[in-house]
Amino acid sequence: MPPPTTAPGNPPTIRRKRRPNRRAGRVAGTLFALLLLVEFALPARPFRPVEPIPPGIVDLHCHLAGIGAGGSGCFVSPAMRRNWRFAVYLRAFGVSEKELRREGDQLLGDRVAARVGASRRVSKAVVLALDGVMDAHGNLDTNRTDVYIPNEFVAATVARHTNLLFGASVNPYRTDALARLEWAKAHGAVLVKWIPPVMEIEPDDVRLIPFYRKLVELRLPLLSHTGQEGAFSHAAEEFGDPQRLRLPLSLGVTVIAAHIASSATYAGERGTDRLARLMTEFPHLYTDISALTQINKPGVLKEALTRPEFAGRLVYGTDYPLINTLLVSPWYSMHLSLRQKFALWRLHNPWDRDVEMKHDLGVPTDAFARAAELCGQAP
Repeated sequence: MPPPTTAPGNPPTIRRKRRPNRRAGRVAGTLFALLLLVEFALPARPFRPVEPIPPGIVDLHCHLAGIGAGGSGCFVSPAMRRNWRFAVYLRAFGVSEKELRREGDQLLGDRVAARVGASRRVSKAVVLALDGVMDAHGNLDTNRTDVYIPNEFVAATVARHTNLLFGASVNPYRTDALARLEWAKAHGAVLVKWIPPVMEIEPDDVRLIPFYRKLVELRLPLLSHTGQEGAFSHAAEEFGDPQRLRLPLSLGVTVIAAHIASSATYAGERGTDRLARLMTEFPHLYTDISALTQINKPGVLKEALTRPEFAGRLVYGTDYPLINTLLVSPWYSMHLSLRQKFALWRLHNPWDRDVEMKHDLGVPTDAFARAAELCGQAP
């Protein structure tokens, strides 16, 4: 023991070892045990009656990526590379930057195809290209583009794997946008993907009418991000307003509004409410349920499954690789029983885990089957 310390005019002070607070430990242990008992006692509480899972599910919303290795043409901005999300995405895809530099970006597509191939529930996934921002002359502006995944790279990936489908992406402000749509269709594209806040697209711009008419002619659905966009380093959030999709809908484009326009407000109104109103007007408007089980979207899946406007309009998607991150876990849900949580936790395939969790929460059979219909893959 060290000698006592003294100060002038004060009695000596003895240093004593602090004993652990055993009472606090016992209280914490008791609370944890009570929490487990409550978990065991709570039954499953799905948002709607559980229905069978159909065979041959297609994931409508699966991202592909690349860093430009192996001549892929992919591009990631310096700002995005410095962003903490970059490392998270690579890890979720199951690759490292070192591997990509050694083997080329095609490795990432191969890993996605292998994981889909190992799934018992999902037979195919639509892997998505992502066009960039255009400059005033209708050419790619790399200074304003966070991520660029060219159609040629995605089409080549799909050509190597029978369980992947081609989701094209064409910024309508390109000078050759219509020709690119023709090329995509000729190379097997099943839809066109936009993220308007990131690609700086105004969906209600009347200059896009010829583009929309070409989509109708080619029978290509438009999968367009709606709601808040938080996956990139910057975003023009106002372009995610579902109300801006009224123009393509009025021209007959089949539109799939991603994420039910969640977590955003436009002109003082929730994005989901604006989307629901459009649903009553346009029978060719759908919405996907990708990302709706993320911890930062509480209550969103419940709203999608219980609002009458969305009945018969939901489409299965995952937003892969985000389902393979800490954003999504069965442990976050109070509507799953403890047995269900353990069963889901033991599933290693991210697609099987996603399907089973959404099924347990009440996603209906038709929602799981609709992506195959929209992509022309229904038996």
